[in-house]
Amino acid sequence: MTTAPIQVEQLDFVWVLRIHRVEKKNALTAAMYEALTAGLEGAIADAGVRAVVITGGESCFTAGNDIGDFIANPPVDEKSPVMRFLRAVSTFPKPLIAAVNGVAVGIGTTLLLHCDLVYAGEGARFSLPFVDLGLVAEGASSLLLPQLVGRRKASELLLLAEPFDAATALAMGLINRVLPPAEVEAFALAQAQKLAAKAPSALQTTKALILRPQQDAIAEAIAVEAHHFAAQLRSPEAMEALQAFMEKRKPRFS
Repeated sequence: MTTAPIQVEQLDFVWVLRIHRVEKKNALTAAMYEALTAGLEGAIADAGVRAVVITGGESCFTAGNDIGDFIANPPVDEKSPVMRFLRAVSTFPKPLIAAVNGVAVGIGTTLLLHCDLVYAGEGARFSLPFVDLGLVAEGASSLLLPQLVGRRKASELLLLAEPFDAATALAMGLINRVLPPAEVEAFALAQAQKLAAKAPSALQTTKALILRPQQDAIAEAIAVEAHHFAAQLRSPEAMEALQAFMEKRKPRFS
């Protein structure tokens, strides 16, 4: 049994990419982003893979970035692991399904905007705390969230940065269905297996057609957000917010 923080499991024509760092609430490091990107790239290259499920298990999806690792390995340019992952997930050509339990923080929520199907447990909690960390939106969320929920609701989510529950995520169209936590992963896998049984070329072409009108805009949004993210990351307010997070206190933006 592997103890790697990113595990790849093959179940017939479906790959499961499992975030498995439970003791840290599946917080993501640079190395984990590299492993997730490698998993997606491997799934593209393998004709025997027809769908991919991303999950964190029954207790937690991901708490977002591991702040200590994030400070040590900041995403300063397009070659950084997190940027490579965002490009990989946003352009992934095969069906991509997420199974979400527990917390989905930051990129744990924004990556869902690039999944084709998302299923969440009744206790799932989503949040976009970028502004609270002195940072800005990423993963094309500044584009995709307003398209999904409208400008007013997107402003509420990104500016106030307050957590929201699975019922709210379902009502806004971020997820497809809410299930008991113990059933989420099995249901997502069953949906993936349904897709894997369909004509693969027709399936992938249909996904490409769905994404075609906004694919260029998504790529541009990711790049523009990354530019501002990197600049903001060097700002005094981000330094204060991240230090406050590490010290478990409220940041002082005076």
